[in-house]
Amino acid sequence: MYRIPMRYRMMENLHIVFWLLKDICWCLIYKPVAVAMVFPTLIIAIVITIRNKHYVSEICHNLATVFWIFANSLWMCLEFAEIDENPIYGAITYKHLAVIPFGIGIIILAYYYLWFKLRHKHLEETM
Repeated sequence: MYRIPMRYRMMENLHIVFWLLKDICWCLIYKPVAVAMVFPTLIIAIVITIRNKHYVSEICHNLATVFWIFANSLWMCLEFAEIDENPIYGAITYKHLAVIPFGIGIIILAYYYLWFKLRHKHLEETM
């Protein structure tokens, strides 16, 4: 049975607090605080990923979360810099750069659900 140690659970809960603060500050356009919250949010997500590296399901979902936070933060920073709508090439704008890390997260989850999980049904995983 997969059990999360309390110190890890506390870190995960703190991670949610930082993430919410980042997004609330983004909505309210508190740029310095929103940008500052990127660092603890991303660092804790990376630490959680490293600590759960023994379970493929956990590493895949946590890596997808790291890329989600990165994409979300990139989008926020581009918006704050007021270049998110500027074209890069044709109809592609700077905001579309966030699709790359979002896509990497989707690819990681697709690997887990469409390849790993189907081929390793005998393994006890967390998901």
